[in-house]
Amino acid sequence: MSENFSPPAAQLPTDKELVLKVIPMPADTNGNGDIFGGWVMAQVDLAGSVLPARYMQGRMATVAVNEFIFKQPVRVGDILSFFSSITRVGNTSVTVQVEVYAERFADQGRYVKVTEARLTYVAIDDEGRPRPVPRPAGERAKPGA
Repeated sequence: MSENFSPPAAQLPTDKELVLKVIPMPADTNGNGDIFGGWVMAQVDLAGSVLPARYMQGRMATVAVNEFIFKQPVRVGDILSFFSSITRVGNTSVTVQVEVYAERFADQGRYVKVTEARLTYVAIDDEGRPRPVPRPAGERAKPGA
């Protein structure tokens, strides 16, 4: 990508919850000087776990990264905003969609969507085995979940 390339500005989602904000630092860069993809993935995993934790009421683990798309590079000093929404609640698992927006340090107030991902978390017991996701009285998992 050209240094002069400027992706179109994005609107922050109103149908998802802001679950994390973080600023990457120089120690988080790869050989190209951009933020290392593994660092971004770790932050997405943390952000993705926030909403399922409300359902799980106990231990849980990431069971799948169903989709992960890097749309734009993340740079040192970007202010990253992580938005999440639950897309599925199963018998033992919860799937979430996470979208990450960068507010560039030199262009504050303008957001660029840099990453999106879909992850699944499973409720686990003390031995690490799947356990049912607690449900409010009368609520059941959707068929096929």
